[in-house]
Amino acid sequence: MKFLLVFDFDHTIIDENSDTWIVKCAPERKLPNGLRNSYQPGHWTEYMGRVFVYLGDNGVKEDEMKRTMTTIPFTAGMIDLLGYVGENKELFDCIIVSDSNTVFIDWILKAADFHKVFDEVFTNPAAFSSTGYLTVQHFHAHHCPKCPKNLCKRKVLKEFLDKQLERGVSYTQIVYIGDGGNDLCPVMFLKKNDIAMPRQGYTLEKKISQLAQSLSPVQCSVLVWSSAIDIMSYLKLLIKE
Repeated sequence: MKFLLVFDFDHTIIDENSDTWIVKCAPERKLPNGLRNSYQPGHWTEYMGRVFVYLGDNGVKEDEMKRTMTTIPFTAGMIDLLGYVGENKELFDCIIVSDSNTVFIDWILKAADFHKVFDEVFTNPAAFSSTGYLTVQHFHAHHCPKCPKNLCKRKVLKEFLDKQLERGVSYTQIVYIGDGGNDLCPVMFLKKNDIAMPRQGYTLEKKISQLAQSLSPVQCSVLVWSSAIDIMSYLKLLIKE
């Protein structure tokens, strides 16, 4: 009996968007209008690339970014939940699939000592260049019309499950925990026995209920959460079964 927990990162594990939090490092803690207005739908990664260039041009260094990022608060109950999962790793495999980037997630998880809870993190690769600028790339290429150009979370989840099957690992249930519009695609891939846990009041919950109203509901069960303690309660029930 093994369960797979799939976590989004922004507004799920942390109670903020890591990409917009970094703006606290900018002069006067804001971006110029021209840069802010340069975002085009579906091209967030390119936009963040320009933000990182702006920060670099203004002399914002890696250590300042790191200090700022590690002040992001975790979502209510999340520290307890991740502690619980960490204590029960023989039952839970745990991955992150996020549209953030490797540098931010790594900093935040290591600062809170949660990096060992997660088996794998799938997110946009980022690194500091020789000149000290943070750079970010697309996670992969895909053909899904529903997802942003740089990341289809369904494709990530499917490839992970296929790879696990090759290793002889299959899961009793997948629990998908997220909040955003880009979490809908992987949720629609889940089967009847799986469970989607959308965060209350966020886009994913709204999109799932719209599907139910238009009589094309998702196959999996749905359990809404507002604190990660709700998720922990569900996992405790799961183990008892």
